[in-house]
Amino acid sequence: MSSYHRPTTTEEALEILSQESCIPLAGGTDFYPARVGKPIQENVMDLTGIRSLRGIEKKAEGIWMGALTTWTDVMHADLPKAFRGLQQASKTIGGVQTQNAGTLCGNLCNASPAADSAPNLMALEALVELQSMRGIRRLNLHEFILGNRKTAKAPDELVTGIFVPHPSIKAVGAFEKLGARKYLVISIVMTAVVVEWNENQRIEKIRIAVGACSDKALRLKTLESDCEGKKMDEILIKDGHLEELSPIDDIRAGASFRMDVVSELIQRAIQKTCS
Repeated sequence: MSSYHRPTTTEEALEILSQESCIPLAGGTDFYPARVGKPIQENVMDLTGIRSLRGIEKKAEGIWMGALTTWTDVMHADLPKAFRGLQQASKTIGGVQTQNAGTLCGNLCNASPAADSAPNLMALEALVELQSMRGIRRLNLHEFILGNRKTAKAPDELVTGIFVPHPSIKAVGAFEKLGARKYLVISIVMTAVVVEWNENQRIEKIRIAVGACSDKALRLKTLESDCEGKKMDEILIKDGHLEELSPIDDIRAGASFRMDVVSELIQRAIQKTCS
């Protein structure tokens, strides 16, 4: 028989996890649809009673987003321009009810290849914080998301938040998503960039991440390197820049179509940061 827990502090939650395995429940926007018409077999830990896990804080070393921070919280937060892509993505995540309930950390922990938070947070060089009775560790997203529905979180660990080092004042983010419609849709392909332009309109630094084109979101580091020092009209995306991508055929689109459109979406995202 499954058990239900609703701790009110992080310490209480970690104590429970040290004794039994539980499915953490935050917004429930992935948890409930996956179990429609089915009995809940797993032990459940409802995190909504831990108020300290919700909110966005600007700290000395960076920006902290707690594990219960919702898409709506991100959408309306006063954040640096580097976060524009993440805020643009927040407006395309389901409807208003999903945006109000769904959390960024839940989106990451679900580890879908089409998770809209992942490429944006990769481009921001974010770290995922995990806590257990054994201590605290921080992982970048490449280390945390291991593949489709797979993460590096141990059974006794709780994801307590996301940490983003302070971006440069010149950094600007952007997000491009292709779906069957503009809103309320799962991504066919998505790209996120964070770009720093110099006074000569050349790229000083750039981070590019792509989602829904492999079993997890990926940074395109070769393309990043080749873009640096170039103006917008000098950027040329070649097949070699995309060789790490491995899209699949599914109900939303074919692999070849995804590869055909990803370069255009990257160009559009970079162009957005110029304005």
